[in-house]
Order: sequence, then C-alpha cells, then structure tokens
Amino acid sequence: MASFARSLASSSRLVGARIIPRPFMTRLIAGPSFRAYATSSSSPSSAIDPSLTRAQDLLESGTRALEDGDVTTARNLYKESVGVKETSEGWHNLANCEYHLQNKEGAIQAWEKSLALQPSADAHTNLASAYIFDKPPRPALAIKHLTKALELSPEDPEIAFNLAAVLESTGNLDTALTLYKKAQSGGIERAAQNVRNVSAKLLGQKATEQEKKAE
Repeated sequence: MASFARSLASSSRLVGARIIPRPFMTRLIAGPSFRAYATSSSSPSSAIDPSLTRAQDLLESGTRALEDGDVTTARNLYKESVGVKETSEGWHNLANCEYHLQNKEGAIQAWEKSLALQPSADAHTNLASAYIFDKPPRPALAIKHLTKALELSPEDPEIAFNLAAVLESTGNLDTALTLYKKAQSGGIERAAQNVRNVSAKLLGQKATEQEKKAE
C-alpha cells in the first residue's frame, strides 16, 4: 500500500515550486468509517434499500483487495459497487484505482461523478493533481479544482501550497505569495523558501517597471 499511496508523488516541478503530493490522493473512503456517508449495513437506509447494502459490501471487498495489493481486483469490485448503487465513495475509490492503473481519463470521469454526488476537497485535489501531472499539464483546470478544494477546506495548508505553486507557474505571483504565507503559517516549512523566492520575483518586477517608467 505504501507504493500505491505514493503513486502521485511526482518529482515534476512547477517554476520553482514542487507540488506536495496529497496523502489522500489514494486514500480510500469506506462507508462505515466515513461519517459523511453512514452506509453501514445496520443503518436504516440500507435496510430499506438492499442495493445499498450490496454496494457497500462490494466497496468493503474492494478495499480489502487493495490492502492486499490487488489493484485490478479492487478496481473491478468498486466498478461493480457503483453499478449496483452509485455512491460518492465508490466512485472516489474507483477513480484512485483507475489512476494507479494508468487510466487517467477513466479516473477523471470517476472523480467527477464522485463530486456530483458529494462535494469533496479530496476529489477536487485529486483532479487537480491529475491535470498538473498530465502531459502536457493543464494548469487552468488544476487552478479551478484547487480553488474549489480550498473553499471546502480553507484551513488546509497543503491545498494552499499546491494552489500557490500552480499560480506561481502561471505568473499569478501576488496571490501565490499570499497562499504560500498561508501554507507556511499552517505548518508547511518548505513554504518559507517559496515565500522568499516569490517575494524576490515581485521586487524584481517592480524594479523593472520603475526602470521602464524612468526611461
């Protein structure tokens, strides 16, 4: 599982700032242990809807398969789960497997379906990572999803750092600096260097502008 959890720990850089790979990029959401989705077999909703119970059983089987290192079987079980009953956690976990199996488009579609059922900072950040590590990168879409992720989890320093990194890569230095400072205050030590780098860039830009005005 350790290698799977680090599957998106890319060394790709974005103009002086490295994206922090999110631990939850491959974190699985299991209904019974995830409060937002109270879907254990003992819940009233599952007693009324047998398909939800079946979907949950398949979801849990998929998670066990993944814990055993069998990503393909896990993917198939998650796919069967959402076929029986669509759930946000089912699509989320399916997306993680699809991405690990190099099916990027399938992963993106599954994360989008997860979001359609339940807004999630995790899914938005996963989508942003997929777009950043795409070839070629798609920073506009990454910014879109990281911005939504930060709206859902405004105190998350990793999201702030990653959004700052993408904004820096696209030349949005003022906003990037603000977010790097937010990340630093939230405990991301490496953000201190980014704060210094972006501050220096902004001073350089101002000096250049003043020189042009003086000419």
